[in-house]
Amino acid sequence: MIKGIPLDETRTRVSRFTETFPPEMMGAVLSDDQYIYYLCAFHFIPTERPIMLVITREGERILFVPRLEEEHAKQASHADRVVSYPEYPGEVHPLKLFVKLLEELGLGQGTLGIDYDGYPHVLGYQGPVLSELISNPLRRMHPELDRLIAVKSPFEIELIRESCRWGNLAHRLLQKYTRVGEIETEVSMRASQEATRIMVETLAPYHKSNSRWQEGAVAGYRGQIGRNSSVPHAVGANLIFKEGDVLVTGAASAVWGYLSELERTMIIGTPTAKQKTYFDHMIAVQDIAFESMRAGVTASSVDQAVRQYFSKHHLEPYWRHHTGHSISMRYHEGPYLDTGDHSILEAGMVFTVEPGIYDPEVGGFRHSDTVMVTEQGVEFLTYYPRDLESLTLPV
Repeated sequence: MIKGIPLDETRTRVSRFTETFPPEMMGAVLSDDQYIYYLCAFHFIPTERPIMLVITREGERILFVPRLEEEHAKQASHADRVVSYPEYPGEVHPLKLFVKLLEELGLGQGTLGIDYDGYPHVLGYQGPVLSELISNPLRRMHPELDRLIAVKSPFEIELIRESCRWGNLAHRLLQKYTRVGEIETEVSMRASQEATRIMVETLAPYHKSNSRWQEGAVAGYRGQIGRNSSVPHAVGANLIFKEGDVLVTGAASAVWGYLSELERTMIIGTPTAKQKTYFDHMIAVQDIAFESMRAGVTASSVDQAVRQYFSKHHLEPYWRHHTGHSISMRYHEGPYLDTGDHSILEAGMVFTVEPGIYDPEVGGFRHSDTVMVTEQGVEFLTYYPRDLESLTLPV
C-alpha cells in the first residue's frame, strides 16, 4: 500500500533538478505550490502569506513559511530546514526577510533560478518583486522543471494507476445511478461521495489526496448533457436526464497529489443513427491517436494524424480542441498533443487522449483515457469500457 511520497523519491527529483543548473547558478527559489510539492513533498493551501522553497546547488532544501505553517512544514515536508517569519504583511515585509535568508545562505551573489519573480498574486498578496530587492541575475526555470515533471518515475506511475482505480469506481457508480428523471447534481454527488467513502475506508490510514484540485474520488457531467454536451468545457447546470440524451462524463481521483482522467460518452436509450455515427468516428479518431503515440515521435504528429481524420471525413466543423495533454499533479500539464507542440515523446510520459466531436444539433462525443508512453506505443492506465453497447443506459 502506498503510504506517501518517499524521501528518496524527492531526493532523486532534487538531484535531477540541480543537474540542470548552469555553472553560474548558485541556487533556485520557487514559490509555485506544485513545484514545492514535487521537490519536497510539502502540500499546503496557498494564501496571501508567501511560502518559498530554496534549493542550493548542493541540493539542500530550505522552506520559508509563515509562523502558522512552521509545525506543519516540519512535520509534513522533506525540507532539510524550515525558517519562519511572523506574519504577512507584518512589520517587515516577508520578502525582505526572505532576502536576508538568501544572504545568510550565501546566495547573495550569482544567478538564481526562479519560477516567479518573488511571490505570485494570491488572495490579494502585494509586495515588491524579488528583482527589486536583490542584484542577482534571475533565470526562469519553468522549462527545466516542466521537463522533469513530464517524465514520470515508476513510483509516480503507481500513484497514477491508483488514481485510475478509484476514478474507475466513481464512474461505475455514476453510470449505475444515472437514469431518466434523475438530476445531474444529485447523481454526481451520490457517485462521488460513495466512491470517496469506499476509497478512504479501504486505504485508511494511508491515504491523503494532497491535491489543490480535488479531494477524494469524483465523477460527474459538468453540464455536458443532451445538446449541451457539445460544449467541451461546460459547467454544471443541474439538468434532468431525458431519454435520448448524449452524456459526456468525467471521473478522477486524487492520490498523494497525483491525478488521472477518465471520460466517456454515454447515451440514454437506443442510440439514433446519427449518434451511432458520431460515436464510431470518436472511437476511430481516438484509436488513431493511440496508434500514433510512442517514444521518439513528436506531440504535434499525434494531433496532425487526428486532424487528418477530421479532414478526410469532413468533420472539421465539429472539431474544437487538440488531442490531449500531460497529466500528473496538475490536470493540465505540458507537453500537449497539439500541432504547435513539437516536443519529443519519451517513455514514462503520461497523457490524456481525448479528441472530441461536437455537433450542437446532436451533442458531444469524447472519451478520455490516461495512457503512458512506452518505446513501442502506449500502455493504458485507465481501463473503463469504450464500446457503445457498454455505454448505452437503459430507459
